[in-house]
Amino acid sequence: MVMRRANVMGLGLIGGSLALALKKNGFQVSGSDENIETSKSALEREIISAIGVDPLAEISFVATPVSSIPMQAAIALAQTKGIVSDVGGVKASVVDAVRDPRFVGGHPMAGSELAGLDGADETLFEGAVWVLTPSVESSDETFEKLAKVITSLGAEIVVLDAQRHDRLVAVVSHLPHLTAATLMGLAHVTAEEHVAVLRLAAGGFRDMTRVASGQPQIWIDICRENRDAILDALDGMISGLTEMRRIVDKQDNEQLLVRLQTARSARANLPGRVHELLDVCEVRVPIPDRSGSAAEIFTLAADLGVNIANFEVSHSVEGDRGILVLIIDKASAEMFRGGLMARKFRPTVQAVS
Repeated sequence: MVMRRANVMGLGLIGGSLALALKKNGFQVSGSDENIETSKSALEREIISAIGVDPLAEISFVATPVSSIPMQAAIALAQTKGIVSDVGGVKASVVDAVRDPRFVGGHPMAGSELAGLDGADETLFEGAVWVLTPSVESSDETFEKLAKVITSLGAEIVVLDAQRHDRLVAVVSHLPHLTAATLMGLAHVTAEEHVAVLRLAAGGFRDMTRVASGQPQIWIDICRENRDAILDALDGMISGLTEMRRIVDKQDNEQLLVRLQTARSARANLPGRVHELLDVCEVRVPIPDRSGSAAEIFTLAADLGVNIANFEVSHSVEGDRGILVLIIDKASAEMFRGGLMARKFRPTVQAVS
């Protein structure tokens, strides 16, 4: 049996967890970090098998700060013949800088209160959403190979345009972190006058400020690279808080109740992680001979809220074209089929025995 080989460039929490998850799934992992002591520690703890870039690796992941991803991705592309992806929290600047058929940008929506290599966890990505942001240059073959590796780690793939990704994560990831940091700062200042305040911090406060315990340094890059989207999100938050202040000041109980009930309902309707779909069907989609077709199918699934339980690419008996076989929730099948047909695909739907 031929050993599968991978590179992980950057061995912090995400990179270290990725190395462990790949190793668990049968990969021999080479790795590196800008801090040589971190690289040595990863080798000593058998998180990686070798320090450096393995030229024979079939896949390389760049898990460095966002500003250095383009340079590290270029190194991986130059020193290997395999596919390359990254795990950065901002995508547009990376996708614009790295235009190569063997590259697809990525962002696993996973994290931990623990930091660095010491927080590495081989199960970190199980059940997590992993966003892929293929560019027009990304080949279908690259996308398909990367998607198979990521799903083998237990993650659910969502495909988004890079700019759309950045706008969305500004609201659901970047803004919450900055809000948590601000709230924690307010509590800290209050504690200087009232020492008991932090002892009063109950579950709600701790839940809201948990993300403030993350690594501060990575947020310098994120706020610089995603500045415009973060500013828009902050403006929206400030506007909402200003309106909430007005409601409280005017003792407008009716409006306050409406806002709180709306928020409660929205919170209850947040989609959960997809662990297993019980009532499923199979959708088979011949992949047309046009660049980005596979990614387009996954993007449509994300737009329509279709949960993909599993997928594979099989070869068509008609020639070299592939057939994308997806296992999805049966309730979404007709909607998905209609969306595919509107985009000139030729899907077929059948029951799973």
